Amino acid sequence: MSKKNSQDNIYAAPLDKTVDFVFDKNVVDVFPDMINRSVPGYSTIINLIGVLAEQHAKPATRLYDLGCSLGAASLSMRHRLTEEACEIISVDNAEAMIERFNKILERDNSKTTVKTVCSDIQDVDIINASVVVMNFTLQFIPLPERENIIAKIYDGLNDGGCLILSEKLAFPDKGVNETQIDFHHAFKKSNGYSDLEIAQKRNALENVLIPETQETHIQRLKESGFSQVFTWFQCFNFASFIAIK
Repeated sequence: MSKKNSQDNIYAAPLDKTVDFVFDKNVVDVFPDMINRSVPGYSTIINLIGVLAEQHAKPATRLYDLGCSLGAASLSMRHRLTEEACEIISVDNAEAMIERFNKILERDNSKTTVKTVCSDIQDVDIINASVVVMNFTLQFIPLPERENIIAKIYDGLNDGGCLILSEKLAFPDKGVNETQIDFHHAFKKSNGYSDLEIAQKRNALENVLIPETQETHIQRLKESGFSQVFTWFQCFNFASFIAIK
């Protein structure tokens, strides 16, 4: 039986020392369970990425999934596309993720070409793009590099193309921020995570996942040149934006 349906118990036992979170083989083995139990609205976002991509994809263009992990967004787009000669470029810097996604692709019989690339997204050129997806990816990129990545995506998009950007949010009001965090923890507890698991994973992510405010994301996207920018989905402190060139 494939390990792709294994339950996430990485942080279930007490750890002597919590190390920074990495997308290694242990995470790959439990990733579908981890992401669905940790991110409220994740399955809805994935499904609707395919719908949004279908609206914006043009014939003979590329659709990029930057930070693709196991390719959920890539497959959502692939299964909805009707335009001819499109190509999906799925990029992730975790070799274990790309290896597992390639095995998933072997079992998927959709016609649209999917090319997987194991690389940092900063090193990938965006060319002839009608759709770019960053689904909970930018939050793992160092803050000083985020503006350049968004600018590069804008430059590589064709007119009318879109960027779909999903992110964990911070809130400028301290009280609101703490309440949203409490809501998120309650969501995780409702999905079977213990207080210990929640605390240990939060510590592991503290220096790795740096959230920004909704206002910061929207301002950056507008300053990069996008003509339309808005939030199309939000659940607690998780949101997804669409930016149209």
